[in-house]
Amino acid sequence: MPEEKVEATTLGDLVGAVTADRPRLTAVLTACSFLVDGVAWRDRDAPLPATATVDVLPPFAGG
Repeated sequence: MPEEKVEATTLGDLVGAVTADRPRLTAVLTACSFLVDGVAWRDRDAPLPATATVDVLPPFAGG
């Protein structure tokens, strides 16, 4: 699994930093869910813990 270390204070800042050089990724991330240290995280303005691990989960199809 690819990993990237990014300095960010909020999830919104993190998404902005990751997509800055990858504009096509912006549309993909709007459909994804995020886990911060294993907990679902929806508030993109809430402060991230300094050593947080953020996982990006793609949308899942039911079946």
